[in-house]
Amino acid sequence: MNRAQLLNRIAATWEDFTSSYAGLPEAELLDPGVIGEWSVRDVITHVTTWEEETLMLLPRIMRGQRTPRYSSTYGSIDAFNDLMMQRKRDLSLQQVLEAQQATHARLLAFLDQVPEEQFASETRFRRRLRLDTYSHYPEHAEAIRTWRSRRR
Repeated sequence: MNRAQLLNRIAATWEDFTSSYAGLPEAELLDPGVIGEWSVRDVITHVTTWEEETLMLLPRIMRGQRTPRYSSTYGSIDAFNDLMMQRKRDLSLQQVLEAQQATHARLLAFLDQVPEEQFASETRFRRRLRLDTYSHYPEHAEAIRTWRSRRR
């Protein structure tokens, strides 16, 4: 896979994710129950958090540095997710949507500058990127669509 193919995959899965909640009124974006007690707003916050993590960790990976283990640092990935959601619980829907757009744009701009060899094979870089983007978005798009269908 080269950069263009990877960016196309990210774009397609991102579009699918954002379309999963397109057209919902603000009140419904705030309704709990999409994943546990999470609302669509919370899912967006969660996805944005992992893109922020990706932006922080990919440069470290490119330098050959280790990345933190969530189980050692936070107790588990779930504990990390809970902590990040607590830190962002007071953000308004507008702030969440603005952060989402800005973070995703920063991620794409960063990827445009990454050396091609990072995309050529299943590197640590590409594995991290896959886990936090194009394999992550579909999981949450499906959860939102399932929640929407249950509400009908």
